[in-house]
Amino acid sequence: METLNYRFEQGTQRLKSAPHVVGVVGSGNLEVLIEPADLAGACTIEITTAAVGFGPIWEAVMRDFHQRWLLADTRISINDMGATPAVVSLRMDQAVQTMLGVS
Repeated sequence: METLNYRFEQGTQRLKSAPHVVGVVGSGNLEVLIEPADLAGACTIEITTAAVGFGPIWEAVMRDFHQRWLLADTRISINDMGATPAVVSLRMDQAVQTMLGVS
């Protein structure tokens, strides 16, 4: 298992609803917990993954996610069991959309 941590500054969108979990930890999938947090305007992402050695790919996916949503004061925790970058992006977008009440 590997743990990766990212912090993104200068977000503009704050989420106000209760914490949400999307996805299921299982082979080729992941679980995303997203919640509001007082982080001085930052968005933090902690990833626990069974796929060791893919830090640069995770970083690229997280940067792309941050550019898309520009979240502030948001904590995201990911438990991964080998999801592809496309599945990671899908689940993360799903988590934000759930918080925003978007279908």
